[in-house]
Amino acid sequence: MLKNFEYQQEACCSQTLARAGCFQTPHGIVETPRFMPVGTLANVKTVTPEQLRLTGAQMVLANTYHLHLQPGEELVAAAGGVHKFMGWDGPMLTDSGGFQVFSLSELRTISEEGVKFRSPKDGRIIHITPEESIRIQNQLGADVILAFDRELTDSEKNILQELIDISY
Repeated sequence: MLKNFEYQQEACCSQTLARAGCFQTPHGIVETPRFMPVGTLANVKTVTPEQLRLTGAQMVLANTYHLHLQPGEELVAAAGGVHKFMGWDGPMLTDSGGFQVFSLSELRTISEEGVKFRSPKDGRIIHITPEESIRIQNQLGADVILAFDRELTDSEKNILQELIDISY
């Protein structure tokens, strides 16, 4: 894991403040802005890692929640981490599982400590806290990990500050 993260800005639009730049990961440089192919279960469907490279992909996104459910971060770590598990030698980003708080609303309950999900695979209860999300992502071996956050529905905009306080 890198001790310091450094983003090198190469251009900035004076009207919109949009930026372009790059950052270094242990598995290579990522230029931004950048489209990331999604490999939910550490597999971008229908293409091999070699074919991904040919598309110009620099970084792949994998899903923490889904990898935690199956095959599990322990198995991925035993395979040498998410890079070796999927055969991708480039940078990897894992999301936090926060989107599933929004998209799986019928399978979850939210508390100040985190979220409890009922697994759609086997019905077991999975408790994900911000700390647990970071632990899982570190065990997966991602280059870039995201903080466990929660998306708001339109009817929840009034609790924005509360969610910011919980997330950070």
